[in-house]
Amino acid sequence: MPTVTRTRALDTAAAALACARRGWHVFPLRPGAKRPLAQFTDWEAHATTDPALIRAFWQRGPAFNVAVACGPSGLVVVDLDTPKPGEAPPPEWDMPGVNEGADVLAVLAERHGQPFPLDTFTVTTRRGGTHLYFTPPPGARLRNTSGRHATGLGWLVDTRAGGGYVVAPGSFVDLPDGAGPYQVANDAAPAPLPAWLARLLTAPRPAPSLSAPPAAGTVADLPTYVQAALKGEAARVADAMTGGRNHALNKAAYNLGRLIGAGALDPEVAATVLYEAAAVHFGPTCNDVTPGEARATIRSALTAGARNPRTITRGNPT
Repeated sequence: MPTVTRTRALDTAAAALACARRGWHVFPLRPGAKRPLAQFTDWEAHATTDPALIRAFWQRGPAFNVAVACGPSGLVVVDLDTPKPGEAPPPEWDMPGVNEGADVLAVLAERHGQPFPLDTFTVTTRRGGTHLYFTPPPGARLRNTSGRHATGLGWLVDTRAGGGYVVAPGSFVDLPDGAGPYQVANDAAPAPLPAWLARLLTAPRPAPSLSAPPAAGTVADLPTYVQAALKGEAARVADAMTGGRNHALNKAAYNLGRLIGAGALDPEVAATVLYEAAAVHFGPTCNDVTPGEARATIRSALTAGARNPRTITRGNPT
């Protein structure tokens, strides 16, 4: 192993062990990247605090980066990102002084009459962003959110809790959109998640919207059933857990494809609703379905389902 790689491997192994000493469950990421190793499809189950296992992981190859699995670690992390070159804020965040995720969180805090949550474990990311580590309220089931989706907290503000992970300090990411280290900026213990943030992350997820009404067809007198099918399959996708999201998307698209084959549903409506539901999971730490993969899965499964049309009779779909 070249000296520089060996040094980096020692550094990231030490970083992984440092996280484990805090009680945080870790697992390896690909060198220079943010995605798990190919064999770590169930990364949350592989994440560990066992020093012997951690040393064994990092002895297997090059300088793996380090990930912290938020759920097993009892963490919720607020990821404040910076815009990519040329990226402009959406209309609802196009206001003076709002240039990045930290500005958005500051506005949210002000709207709730609360201070910016600074006094907690903090990591700076490779492109100048910030990870704020918190502990969740006891018994709370917090959502993972993406700031680029309507169900997120706001532009460039992502959150990771159970079923999510973050790149740990001590890692070095080198990707086309930027390279740099993840470094501890505030070594304080993770603070309890502010109550106002907890409320936002436990609020019911809005129902997926429909971009157009179902097309007229052989079951045009059954709009209620079609609407219910769309909402049910979209919920299946939006609520899917890590490791099963692409499978859930494939199954939902196949089921809606059967309605398309029966003439009950417009394919563009189905594709739009499914993609919107899948987009809840998109983000910098997305590891089991990407936007491109989601589009491909939707297209192929809708086509397959349409080849096996669902038999529908008045008031009694089967």
